[in-house]
Amino acid sequence: MTGAGKKLKFFDFNWKTQQWNLLFLLGAIAGGYIASHYLANPADLELSESTIRDLSKLGISFKGGLNPDELFSLEALSQPKTILLLLAGGILVGFGSRYAGGCTSGHAISGLSNLQLPSLVAVIGFFIGGLIMTFFIMPYIF
Repeated sequence: MTGAGKKLKFFDFNWKTQQWNLLFLLGAIAGGYIASHYLANPADLELSESTIRDLSKLGISFKGGLNPDELFSLEALSQPKTILLLLAGGILVGFGSRYAGGCTSGHAISGLSNLQLPSLVAVIGFFIGGLIMTFFIMPYIF
């Protein structure tokens, strides 16, 4: 019986030479704790009336929080429609980021700051895709 590192090179990782990774992980956990407990804003989220009307047309109610129950509750997760949407979204994001040579933030922040033409084309494509999704596809999903 062998470990995964003996069979696949991907799992062959030397933690002794890469201890800073554990410190980085600890910092991320500590930062998340500090942000959620000491920097949280207790005030309700405020949305414009037109946004609330548009959300209600899609069947999403606004109760002042960030995550609507219609999308982010255990009941919503147990519906086949939600599971299919999550799977399809994950596949499309994975395919798109691989096809575009990086993710949206990588192209938009790093690529555009380096004046990379492929990043400009990718960001324009992301924006057009977002508009198509918002105005043409999303109304049929909800």
